[in-house]
Amino acid sequence: MIEKNISKPHGLPPGTLVYVGDKKEHDIQLRVIDYNREVHDEKIISDIKDIGSFKKADTVSWINVDGVHDVDLIRKIGEVYELHPLLLEDIVNTAHRPKVEDHEKHLYFTFKMLTFDEKTMSLGSEQVSIVLGSTYVISFQETPHDIFDPVRARIKAAKGRIRGKQTDYLVYALIDAVVDSYFSFLESYDAYIDGLEEKILVNPNQEDVALILRLKKQLLFLRRTITPLREAISFIQNTDSTLLNPGTIKYFSDVHDHLLYVIDSIESNRSLLDGLMESFMSNMSNRMNEVMKVLTIIATIFIPLTFFAGIYGMNFTYMPELGWRYAYPTLLGLMGVIFVGMLIFFKKRKWL
Repeated sequence: MIEKNISKPHGLPPGTLVYVGDKKEHDIQLRVIDYNREVHDEKIISDIKDIGSFKKADTVSWINVDGVHDVDLIRKIGEVYELHPLLLEDIVNTAHRPKVEDHEKHLYFTFKMLTFDEKTMSLGSEQVSIVLGSTYVISFQETPHDIFDPVRARIKAAKGRIRGKQTDYLVYALIDAVVDSYFSFLESYDAYIDGLEEKILVNPNQEDVALILRLKKQLLFLRRTITPLREAISFIQNTDSTLLNPGTIKYFSDVHDHLLYVIDSIESNRSLLDGLMESFMSNMSNRMNEVMKVLTIIATIFIPLTFFAGIYGMNFTYMPELGWRYAYPTLLGLMGVIFVGMLIFFKKRKWL
């Protein structure tokens, strides 16, 4: 799981832009998709001054910013679109919890885009910030990689409702794409936990404990990441912002339902892992009991044998049996009879 560097200098004035997050090496890229029902245009912006032309366009303009580590560039974008300094401060601080803020002229969304590697069972997160305006949507991402390609494809192919809708529907589509991605890796978790359960029942080992604890930590991170997003969507459902059409709020309600399902799935998996831990401990305890039972039986069998060996191992001069010709084989035979007799006794008592 990705651990972010959340340190930030103390004592700075509110609205001071300081990048908080992992060190990035790639250049920031600005890509604009401009569309309405009839037209579609997509291009890369090389001069920051050019983005101002999309502010009052009669189309929906989606400005995607790949990278937030260049605070000077983020500040310039904020100046062009009159974004509040506190909002810009939240954009460059990638350790924020998901939330929605109403800034009158625009709404600000921030949430986590998650990635999951099934081979290494590693979980990664990336903060996505979205500014919703009346004619524009500005999305800020930490890296160039995202899961918004299906949304771009729908816009380009004019599939579905998106080309006939406004900016609020585009924000819904982006959030919905992120929430849908949560389902995919939760399915991977379900399959992995099922396989882990079968393994623990058949052949548990100490490595399973570390894996269970790691999965529980990841699920806790997921819960802390996704639960605030549910609260943010609830805020959207109850807001009176003019930037959100009543018809679009219904779609956000569907996202809210999906998030409830995701959170329930997370809690179910956490309960399953708790049960797996209990099963593991019970299994290991049973195996230990079996080992102790075998060792106890062996020790019990050898107690009388050791008794005889101890007696005839004493160095006394006058022991009647020492002079008898058949003393040694008789003693071995007696010890063998005791050994077999005790095995039969344990078998009848079902201790073996």
